[in-house]
Amino acid sequence: MRDRPRLARLTVLLAAFVCAACGLVYELELVALGDYLLGDTVTQTSVVLSVMVFAMGLGSLLAKRLTRRPATAFALVECALAVTGGLSVLALYSCWAWIGHYQAAMVGLTCLIGILIGAEIPLLMTLIQRIRREDAGRAVADLFAADYVGALIGGLAFPFLILPLLGPGDGALLTGAVNAVAGSAVVLWLFREEPAPRIRRLLWAGCTLVLAVLAAAAVGSDAVERAARHALYGDQVRYAARSRFQEIVLTGPAEGPLRLYLDGRLTVCGPDAYRGDEALVHPAMGAGADTRVLLLGGGDGLALREVLRHRGVRSVRLVDADPALPRLARTDPGLAALGDHAMDDPRVRTTAADPMAWLRGAPDEEYDVVLADLPAPSDGGPVKFHSQEFYGLAARLLAPGGRIAVRAGQDEGGGGGGGGGGGQGHGDGSGDGNDGGSGLWRIESGLRAVGLQTTPYAVRGSATASCRPGPPDRAQDFLLAAAAPPPLALAPDAPPPRALTTETLRSSADRLTARRPAHPPAPLTLLGPR
Repeated sequence: MRDRPRLARLTVLLAAFVCAACGLVYELELVALGDYLLGDTVTQTSVVLSVMVFAMGLGSLLAKRLTRRPATAFALVECALAVTGGLSVLALYSCWAWIGHYQAAMVGLTCLIGILIGAEIPLLMTLIQRIRREDAGRAVADLFAADYVGALIGGLAFPFLILPLLGPGDGALLTGAVNAVAGSAVVLWLFREEPAPRIRRLLWAGCTLVLAVLAAAAVGSDAVERAARHALYGDQVRYAARSRFQEIVLTGPAEGPLRLYLDGRLTVCGPDAYRGDEALVHPAMGAGADTRVLLLGGGDGLALREVLRHRGVRSVRLVDADPALPRLARTDPGLAALGDHAMDDPRVRTTAADPMAWLRGAPDEEYDVVLADLPAPSDGGPVKFHSQEFYGLAARLLAPGGRIAVRAGQDEGGGGGGGGGGGQGHGDGSGDGNDGGSGLWRIESGLRAVGLQTTPYAVRGSATASCRPGPPDRAQDFLLAAAAPPPLALAPDAPPPRALTTETLRSSADRLTARRPAHPPAPLTLLGPR
């Protein structure tokens, strides 16, 4: 080390680079997992980042006590960080599946990882100064430059390489292994004279044990995930996969009711799956031939099934962000049968794209009916799918006399509404239902802000009622919008619905209209308050 200080210094900076990349990957893994399991990306990101930064500051303070033997302390910190960060995803997923206290576990684990990451910089700074004494400002500049560049590489590698190739669990395990090797290499090769021979042997054994634990976790990760799924969904898991956008689980016997879970939320239960889809589709479909329909979301094919029951439909374009869900709706025999094989109809064109992004660059086409089969914010859906900007883009595609129908979440009775994930809206009514319908009126304000007239209505019964029985007054709210006040009725040539009648639709509209606030709330916007 003393003979070749330049190489030694470069090695420490390279270690800082690798450790920073690993640290940011751990952080992003926690953010992504929180979004997958709980939804609400903004909240999960805010919690992880704020707790992580605070813990890093705490770790830097605690590291002052470790600078007497910085090489040994750095090796121990990196081994602990490799185990904690590498196992973090599997630990949190298991906690979510079996224990349920996910938020507390996430905060605790984030805090521990942040403390260990925060301890790295003071220890690395001490090691650099031991190689060659120099101006503190220059040393800090070099060290932080390596740290920030490493964070850049880790941040770019996570969404483009680690997540699509390995997924959160295996990605965290591989990152932990890299972290352990980088930290141990600095100490056991570059600063090997600091630890006593006995301590050095223990460090070697500790590093080997960490790698063995991570390797064993990688081998058993599939078994852990399968066991967690069985604990959550039962033993009849027909299909389970994590796409880039969500976790999709389909359960049920070969002959019997199916259950579709998106990111852990029950969104479809076979016997009652028609309720919300009928309410979304049939009031918007007018009489006449050559109807052109745009379906935003609806990748499970159930709303599409209701659309195609209308003989006058000429074409349907389905736009869903996650191509895995329409593919499952086409290939799984049970789900395809539940949707009457609607995905195979030659009138259907499927586009894999974020609905809002697709609307921005939509081809020069007009549609007679636009159906937004997207979860409302109160049911875990993104605000952007019910923002004034979104409705403005959708309204541009309406043909003269065209209509828009949207899901507006659950009624104040406390149930119904859309489920989260993947743009599907067949939820189990998991929203809080304590806003007295204010979400409905904010969504209505967004439609009216773009020049549309609206009619609110509701249907009783959850789309998953037979799987999760709830109060009898559960309801799902909807909005029908058009350039002129849209009448709420079923077309004379409409296929006979199973749960709807013109009378019940109109009575629900009268009830909701009577509750409409005298001063409508501000519409949801991309930059507005939530």
